[in-house]
Amino acid sequence: MKDALVPARLGAADVLRVGLGGLRARPARVVLSALGIAIGIAAMVAVIGISSSSEEDLLRRLDRLGTNLLTARPGDTLFGEKAELPESAPEMVRRIGPVTAVGATGTVDATVRRTDKIPEEVTQGIAVQAATTGLLGTLDGETASGSWLNAGTGRYPGVVLGAEAARRLGLDRAGGQVWIGGRWFVVLGVLRPAELAPEIDRSALVGWDAARRHLGFDGRPTMVYERSADASVNDVRNVLARTVDPEHPEEVEVSRPSDALEAKAAAAGAFTGLLLGLGAVALLVGGVGVANTMVISVLERRREIGLRRSLGATRGQVRTQFLAESLLLSAFGGAAGTVLGTAVTAGFALWKGWPPVVPVWALGGALAATLAIGTAAGLYPAVRAARLPPTTALASV
Repeated sequence: MKDALVPARLGAADVLRVGLGGLRARPARVVLSALGIAIGIAAMVAVIGISSSSEEDLLRRLDRLGTNLLTARPGDTLFGEKAELPESAPEMVRRIGPVTAVGATGTVDATVRRTDKIPEEVTQGIAVQAATTGLLGTLDGETASGSWLNAGTGRYPGVVLGAEAARRLGLDRAGGQVWIGGRWFVVLGVLRPAELAPEIDRSALVGWDAARRHLGFDGRPTMVYERSADASVNDVRNVLARTVDPEHPEEVEVSRPSDALEAKAAAAGAFTGLLLGLGAVALLVGGVGVANTMVISVLERRREIGLRRSLGATRGQVRTQFLAESLLLSAFGGAAGTVLGTAVTAGFALWKGWPPVVPVWALGGALAATLAIGTAAGLYPAVRAARLPPTTALASV
């Protein structure tokens, strides 16, 4: 009995060589098909990378600013009226064991203007506030020019401008004068932006004693800021309202400013999900383009398929050849998209001043998506090519 004929086996190198040969025969179509995959992968990598870079920047900012800052402000009374904090509130908070720094501001019924020639109703959205000397240290703030209030300057007509207030008044350094409450105040300093206390950026800050003496301030704080040890933040938060106003703790609102930054990151994450969906749609469109290219390739290469089958190629080998072409086509697009998405992430992050971050799982996901799209797009054309009888394929040309 004669030995049965055994078809030659295609090694991995043979499959790769045959697949590349099929793609080289149609370079323009290959480039256009791979472009769809590249756009989808680039969009997804860039969206994940930009979101991760933004999150890393936020985490670094939180580490720098600290999450141990709490604020207490007056809420509403039982009858819906605005409550007031006791004058002793800052000193009472200072007595809480874990508290390391306390500062306070109080709203002053006055306006600040560049000169006395400007109408009083033109406030430019700048609030005049009394400030304690410990406020800047509690906020971990810095002066961009000049100096902060101290025990001496806080008693006289001097003012420190928040970053936004200085910009609106057209002042970028200390040394000038502004008109507050019917008299001139010397600009002692200009602050850098306070990320955890944006209300300070829009304020003109006057010493506590000077506000009492020259602007009719009643001495009641409208915001108390405190910092405590990280491990004690929750404990301090639980007793802060009762300490600020023992008689009416329910009328005190306690918050942590860093929570606003974390909420902002959560909102950005939801938007990232939407963009990822759009990237997935682009990737799907690219996959359809690859499938269309492979189907047309099968129709155009029926003679080649018939010749290969007549020379002994099995259906499995024909199927493997076309599936390999589809995977290689997707892989080229995926590689180009990954590089493009990484470059976009790095460029955008550097432009915004963020640390560029592209998670490893995003690159792995891009590779997995590319292989999945290539397999799905090439499976039907590969099966169709394998089912062509040699005689039919050769006779159709």
